[in-house]
Amino acid sequence: MKKIARRDLAVVLATLGLVLMPLILVGGYLYNKHQWATQRIMEVEPRHARLSGLMAHKDSLALAQTQAVDRLAQYLHPAGQDANQVGNDVQQRIRSVLSTAGLSIVSTQVLAAKEEMSFERIPLAVRAEGDMMAVQLALAALDEQKPAILTEGFVLQAAAAPVKGVQKLAVQLNLVILRGKP
Repeated sequence: MKKIARRDLAVVLATLGLVLMPLILVGGYLYNKHQWATQRIMEVEPRHARLSGLMAHKDSLALAQTQAVDRLAQYLHPAGQDANQVGNDVQQRIRSVLSTAGLSIVSTQVLAAKEEMSFERIPLAVRAEGDMMAVQLALAALDEQKPAILTEGFVLQAAAAPVKGVQKLAVQLNLVILRGKP
């Protein structure tokens, strides 16, 4: 056998290199795509499992949503009503509740609505006078109102000297009602 000349060996190696180079490049490209796909699957798999779990429990989730909406209705006035109208309606309810409890209303004021994330807070300032029993009855009656009237704070102080052992009190109530955002 003849020895292959260096020049012929170089040509054969160059030809093999040219043939193998595209195969190496394609192999590297496929390897990178495989790594990318594996990473994407690892990212998507927990989301898919979470969504599968949600789909499996969609009936119980729908029931929970219905219950949440019902509970929210106990606190929120409908979004379709005007904030001023809601404030005035609740102001009249509060006047009625406090009067029924035995307090005399000194003043009530609906303040400007403040926007929160998904609802509006409508503050009310109420001043009334009466004895301790009337104050307790009024607070208990306010607690039973639906949609809820929330008490942000109150100040209770003596309004005058006791008459026949009964202390007349002045109460300042800072109340809040919630209204859904339109």
